[in-house]
Amino acid sequence: MINRRKFVKNGGIVAAAAALSINSLDALASGEVKRLTILHTNDVHSRVEPFPMDGSRNQGLGGVARRSALIKKIRAEEKNVLLLDAGDIFQGTPYFNLYGGELEIKLMSDMGYDAATMGNHDFDNGVEGFYKQLPYANFPILVSNYDFSDTVLHQSTRPYKVFNKAGLKIGVFGLGIELKGLVGEKNYGGTIYQDPVAKANEVAGLLKNELKCDLVICLSHLGYRYFDNTVSDQVLAQNNDHIDLIIGGHTHTFMAKPQDVKNRSGNITTINQVGFAGINLGRIDYHFESYRGKKLLASPPYMISEHLDS
Repeated sequence: MINRRKFVKNGGIVAAAAALSINSLDALASGEVKRLTILHTNDVHSRVEPFPMDGSRNQGLGGVARRSALIKKIRAEEKNVLLLDAGDIFQGTPYFNLYGGELEIKLMSDMGYDAATMGNHDFDNGVEGFYKQLPYANFPILVSNYDFSDTVLHQSTRPYKVFNKAGLKIGVFGLGIELKGLVGEKNYGGTIYQDPVAKANEVAGLLKNELKCDLVICLSHLGYRYFDNTVSDQVLAQNNDHIDLIIGGHTHTFMAKPQDVKNRSGNITTINQVGFAGINLGRIDYHFESYRGKKLLASPPYMISEHLDS
């Protein structure tokens, strides 16, 4: 694993060549190696401004302006970037109470998010409240295991989307948590929850086998892990065949580094989650090398403010 600061300090091409055991820089120069940078957040919970300087554990951290500046900096350095969110965009500060999520969605659009999924708190103003904010979204809401046929969200979300980056096909889909018991019934209305593991295998199989995606990413709001039989990212990772990366949410888990899990097919599914409130920005780089497949370079998360001030 390469330390992110050393990776940047030593120069992306040199470090990538060493990491991938490339004998020369010709492969990178010729395009035989393609790099994809995935940036991600989860459970931002309407945290538009940094935490106040009040002596609390998270004082001064987070904030949309800093995150936006960091994302712009990374995009200036990298050609192929996807920016994704794993849900719970709403609820947690007065901005949501005042504007109902409009500001949060507008800011995500301004930052150039490529896709997001829904968390349980995104239903806090009901399906109608979420639907009201969708005109401000310049990115798709991806959720495959909620059937919205009997709600106003019918045809407003998508189960998956395929992105094309440098000739690579990146399939992204979303999974939501069981709403019963977490969300008032009047808020989710006619939403039908479907088994996330079964749906994940169905959609990931489609993306990998039929649509020939080079990488399959799941935006999951299931939660990292539980100590009972509740479906979690770890359960999903162990019981799927085609997911390469799970970007998680819901449990507000601060992962110091991504976790690799052997899945049903004997391959690796990687899990990552970066806490809550926009304190951290996750980053994972994949290098795709002709004839050798893909390799993941995992980085510690960026703590918003520290990586701009240092």
